[in-house]
Amino acid sequence: MLYLVIKAVLSGVIIAVVSELAKRYPGLGALVASLPLVSILGMIWLWRDTADPQRMAAHAGATFWFVLPSLPMFLVIPALLNRGLGFYPSLLAGCALTVMLYLLMVWLGPRFGLAL
Repeated sequence: MLYLVIKAVLSGVIIAVVSELAKRYPGLGALVASLPLVSILGMIWLWRDTADPQRMAAHAGATFWFVLPSLPMFLVIPALLNRGLGFYPSLLAGCALTVMLYLLMVWLGPRFGLAL
Protein backbone atom coordinates (compact mmCIF):
# COMPACT_ATOMS: atom_id res chain seq x y z
CA MET A 1 0.00 0.00 0.00
CA LEU A 2 2.86 2.38 0.80
CA TYR A 3 4.26 1.77 -2.68
CA LEU A 4 0.95 2.84 -4.24
CA VAL A 5 0.88 6.01 -2.10
CA ILE A 6 4.46 6.86 -3.11
CA LYS A 7 3.57 6.43 -6.80
CA ALA A 8 0.49 8.62 -6.44
CA VAL A 9 2.27 11.36 -4.49
CA LEU A 10 5.23 11.50 -6.87
CA SER A 11 2.92 11.67 -9.89
CA GLY A 12 0.85 14.40 -8.24
CA VAL A 13 3.96 16.43 -7.40
CA ILE A 14 4.96 16.42 -11.07
CA ILE A 15 1.56 17.80 -12.08
CA ALA A 16 1.72 20.47 -9.37
CA VAL A 17 5.24 21.53 -10.43
CA VAL A 18 4.18 21.83 -14.08
CA SER A 19 1.14 23.89 -13.07
CA GLU A 20 3.16 26.27 -10.90
CA LEU A 21 5.91 26.63 -13.50
CA ALA A 22 3.37 27.39 -16.22
CA LYS A 23 1.84 30.19 -14.14
CA ARG A 24 5.18 31.99 -13.97
CA TYR A 25 6.87 30.83 -17.18
CA PRO A 26 4.41 29.43 -19.76
CA GLY A 27 7.17 28.23 -22.10
CA LEU A 28 9.10 26.45 -19.37
CA GLY A 29 5.90 24.91 -18.03
CA ALA A 30 5.12 23.65 -21.54
CA LEU A 31 8.63 22.23 -21.88
CA VAL A 32 8.36 20.30 -18.62
CA ALA A 33 4.82 19.17 -19.49
CA SER A 34 6.04 17.90 -22.84
CA LEU A 35 8.71 15.74 -21.24
CA PRO A 36 7.62 12.13 -21.12
CA LEU A 37 7.82 12.11 -17.31
CA VAL A 38 4.57 10.21 -16.85
CA SER A 39 5.67 7.64 -19.43
CA ILE A 40 9.08 7.27 -17.80
CA LEU A 41 7.56 6.89 -14.35
CA GLY A 42 5.03 4.41 -15.72
CA MET A 43 7.84 2.38 -17.25
CA ILE A 44 9.82 2.47 -14.01
CA TRP A 45 6.80 1.33 -12.00
CA LEU A 46 5.96 -1.37 -14.58
CA TRP A 47 9.55 -2.63 -14.62
CA ARG A 48 9.72 -2.65 -10.81
CA ASP A 49 6.44 -4.56 -10.65
CA THR A 50 7.07 -7.09 -13.44
CA ALA A 51 10.70 -6.99 -14.71
CA ASP A 52 9.22 -8.38 -17.93
CA PRO A 53 11.13 -7.19 -21.03
CA GLN A 54 8.38 -8.21 -23.46
CA ARG A 55 5.70 -6.39 -21.49
CA MET A 56 7.96 -3.32 -21.24
CA ALA A 57 8.68 -3.36 -24.96
CA ALA A 58 4.96 -3.67 -25.74
CA HIS A 59 4.15 -0.84 -23.35
CA ALA A 60 6.82 1.50 -24.75
CA GLY A 61 5.83 0.74 -28.34
CA ALA A 62 2.13 1.26 -27.69
CA THR A 63 2.90 4.51 -25.85
CA PHE A 64 4.60 5.84 -28.98
CA TRP A 65 1.59 5.05 -31.14
CA PHE A 66 -0.84 6.57 -28.63
CA VAL A 67 1.14 9.82 -28.38
CA LEU A 68 0.51 10.51 -32.07
CA PRO A 69 -3.30 10.87 -31.85
CA SER A 70 -2.94 13.15 -28.82
CA LEU A 71 -0.78 15.73 -30.62
CA PRO A 72 -3.53 17.49 -32.66
CA MET A 73 -5.19 18.50 -29.38
CA PHE A 74 -2.28 20.87 -28.74
CA LEU A 75 -3.03 22.64 -32.03
CA VAL A 76 -6.83 22.65 -31.75
CA ILE A 77 -7.03 24.17 -28.26
CA PRO A 78 -4.91 27.26 -28.99
CA ALA A 79 -6.59 27.71 -32.38
CA LEU A 80 -10.04 27.74 -30.75
CA LEU A 81 -8.90 30.02 -27.92
CA ASN A 82 -7.41 32.46 -30.44
CA ARG A 83 -10.76 32.52 -32.23
CA GLY A 84 -12.50 33.58 -29.03
CA LEU A 85 -13.96 30.27 -27.87
CA GLY A 86 -13.81 29.85 -24.09
CA PHE A 87 -11.28 27.67 -22.33
CA TYR A 88 -13.59 24.82 -21.33
CA PRO A 89 -15.28 24.47 -24.73
CA SER A 90 -11.82 24.54 -26.36
CA LEU A 91 -10.53 21.93 -23.93
CA LEU A 92 -13.62 19.78 -24.47
CA ALA A 93 -13.23 19.99 -28.25
CA GLY A 94 -9.53 19.09 -28.02
CA CYS A 95 -10.26 16.16 -25.72
CA ALA A 96 -13.14 14.96 -27.93
CA LEU A 97 -10.86 15.05 -30.96
CA THR A 98 -8.22 13.11 -29.05
CA VAL A 99 -10.72 10.44 -27.99
CA MET A 100 -11.92 10.07 -31.59
CA LEU A 101 -8.33 9.77 -32.80
CA TYR A 102 -7.54 7.22 -30.07
CA LEU A 103 -10.52 5.13 -31.19
CA LEU A 104 -9.35 5.41 -34.77
CA MET A 105 -5.86 4.31 -33.71
CA VAL A 106 -7.26 1.32 -31.80
CA TRP A 107 -9.29 0.34 -34.86
CA LEU A 108 -6.60 0.99 -37.49
CA GLY A 109 -3.49 -0.03 -35.57
CA PRO A 110 -4.01 -3.80 -35.63
CA ARG A 111 -4.83 -3.64 -39.34
CA PHE A 112 -1.27 -2.36 -39.85
CA GLY A 113 0.31 -4.90 -37.51
CA LEU A 114 0.51 -2.64 -34.45
CA ALA A 115 0.02 -4.41 -31.15
CA LEU A 116 -1.89 -1.89 -29.07
